[in-house]
Amino acid sequence: MADTVLLDVSNRVATLTLNRPAQLNALSIEMMQDLLLAVRELRDLKDVDVIVIAGAGDHFMAGGDLKDFATQFHLGPQARMVAFRAIIEKHINPAVEMLQSLHQPVIAKVRGACAGFGLSLMLGCDLALCADSAKFTTAYASIGLAADGGLTYFLPRIVGSRKALELLLLAERFDAAEALRLGLVNRVLPSAELDAETDKLVARLQAGPREAYGEIKRLVASSYDAQIESQLESEAEAFGRCSATGDFVEGITAFLDKRKPAFRGM
Repeated sequence: MADTVLLDVSNRVATLTLNRPAQLNALSIEMMQDLLLAVRELRDLKDVDVIVIAGAGDHFMAGGDLKDFATQFHLGPQARMVAFRAIIEKHINPAVEMLQSLHQPVIAKVRGACAGFGLSLMLGCDLALCADSAKFTTAYASIGLAADGGLTYFLPRIVGSRKALELLLLAERFDAAEALRLGLVNRVLPSAELDAETDKLVARLQAGPREAYGEIKRLVASSYDAQIESQLESEAEAFGRCSATGDFVEGITAFLDKRKPAFRGM
């Protein structure tokens, strides 16, 4: 795997690092390709409980690498349209879809700039922790683009269509406190505490019922397009599958014994 995206697995935790710190981890065409390779490798890992996505250095991702995009300006409008669409469909879309299909909890650890596809990537994670110095923007409209990476899917589901349109059309910057108020992040922390608090959250999730976590993720993801009848049926099916696990037995037993459960992920 190339150096623009790193994947490290330690103690059953996978860390995917966006690794172009000198460019604020801006997304180049090469990085799109490397991200897809990393996510494919991540999908195929069996012994991973939790996934963390972070940026190297002081920033998460400052949107797209505009200098890299400008190398396509020699193409005529029609050819440029075809080229950029192909790049998105070949690399970005499958990476986002695979990340959404993962059964493990995925945490975004955000500091510094989080713009454009960086914001899409963060919103596609299950949980997001950010430093109090983090800055956010949708960015796309400011350079004459719409969006990619699922931003128009995730954003209105979190903030509603009216606010999503404001954020997308105006592309204004906002701070960590506003991101928390809008529900875009779960916690805002002093920058010096971000790593330690992320580690605590990882440890808490690792100690939890992994099969139940996977079922919860599937249920929430499917709920947007479901009718109440089908969602109730899906919940019953998931409940049944969870009840067949050792973690269910342990959870009930621990409650009755008035102790903390020792889940084993099975």
